Amino acid sequence: MDIPRIFNIMESAHRIHNPFTPEKFATLGAALHLEPGTRVLDLGSGSGEMLCTWARDYGVIGTGVDMSQLFSEQAILRAEELRVDHQVQFIHDDAAGYVSDEKVDVAACVGATWIGGNVAGTIELLERSLRTGGIILIGEPYWRQLPSTEDIAKGCLANAISDFLVLPELIASFGHLGYDVVEMVLANQDGWDRYEAAKWLTMRRWLEANPDDELAQEVQSKLVSEPERHAAYTREYLGWGVFALMPRIFLKQA
Repeated sequence: MDIPRIFNIMESAHRIHNPFTPEKFATLGAALHLEPGTRVLDLGSGSGEMLCTWARDYGVIGTGVDMSQLFSEQAILRAEELRVDHQVQFIHDDAAGYVSDEKVDVAACVGATWIGGNVAGTIELLERSLRTGGIILIGEPYWRQLPSTEDIAKGCLANAISDFLVLPELIASFGHLGYDVVEMVLANQDGWDRYEAAKWLTMRRWLEANPDDELAQEVQSKLVSEPERHAAYTREYLGWGVFALMPRIFLKQA
C-alpha cells in the first residue's frame, strides 16, 4: 500500500505536502487556541509537520495516518527530532475510512479530501472521530480567479473548472453542509512557490542519481515542464486554505 511512486520522488524532501509554510501552520495553531492535551487526528498527515510542530509548540497529542510509506517514516523521524514522539504517533495506513478509537478535539484533513470521495464525504468521515464541540479542519484548493477556459483549469492540474469553487462559494458550501466556518488561514503565492518549486531541485538530484530508473523519463519531462506550468497557471489561478468548521447550531424560532 502506497501512493504513486512519482509523488514520493517529487516530494521526498518536503516536510509539508501542500502550499502552507511553517509560519502558516503556527498561525493556524494559534488561531485555534490549542492548549496542552488537545487531541488531534490528522488524516493524510504526510511527513507529520503539522502534528509534530503543534505537539512541540502547543502541547497537543494525537495521531497521523498516511498511505505513503516514505512520508510516514519521515513523520516518525520528525517526531523524534522534535522530541515529541511520546505525544504523537504516525500510522502507515489508508486514511479512507479511518475512525479514531477515542474522540478527538480536532479532526483534520488538510489537502487530501479524496479520502472521503470529496469534501462532503471527508467531513462526514472526520465527524465520526470528533467529540461534541470539537473542530474539523479541511484543507482545500479554490480559484483565486475563475479560469476562462478548461485548458487553464487543466494547467492547474484540475480535470475541469468545476473541480474547484471560488473562495466565497467554497465558504458557502460548508454552510450548505450544516457547518459554520469559525476560522481560516489561507496560503499565498510564496507558499505555492515553496511547495511547487521545491520539487524541481529534488527531481534534478534524483535524476542525477537514478538516470536508468524506469521513471527517469517521466521525472525529466516534469522537470522541463513544471516550472513554466506553475508560473503560468497554479501561481496565478489557484488558491488554497485550511478552514475550521463546527456543526451549525440551529436555534429554536421565537
